[in-house]
Amino acid sequence: MEMDLRQNRYANFEDLEHYCCRVASMVGLLAAEIFGYTNPGTLKYAYDLGIALQLTNIIRDVGEDARRGRIYLPLDEIELFGVRTEDILGGQESEAFHKLIHFQIDRAQHYYSKAVEQLPDVDRKAQRVGLIMAEIYRVTLAGIIDSGCHVLRVRASLTPLHKLWLALKVWASN
Repeated sequence: MEMDLRQNRYANFEDLEHYCCRVASMVGLLAAEIFGYTNPGTLKYAYDLGIALQLTNIIRDVGEDARRGRIYLPLDEIELFGVRTEDILGGQESEAFHKLIHFQIDRAQHYYSKAVEQLPDVDRKAQRVGLIMAEIYRVTLAGIIDSGCHVLRVRASLTPLHKLWLALKVWASN
């Protein structure tokens, strides 16, 4: 969290991934220890799940962060897609911005898939809470896509009932 006090931009994904590791993957690794595991491969799952969850937070909160003068999207990718940081800070969406957000969503989805693939079957039951979080956040990403990726204006969220339904569904299947 100290990084947020001194830095509000990240030059590239490597730098952002380092931030995600500190703020989310470390929490995932601690949670894996608390929930228990028998196969060390579960730690790879926990690490990548942390990255996926944090990337989802970043995508979901682009507008909220911009209003605070923060941009967590990698600056080199913003430039690559032809988006200006001034437009993000000013809440100006464009086709290029939506393509940038789709790119970020694809990355987050890749990390979810990678994480779940790495979770050994022997530890699925113990790690159900993480799997529930993954499903809730994946559905949040789908909602962002379905609503047109208007993350500068709208903060996507699920109703408590929808989250409960997803949690029960994941709990029952694991």
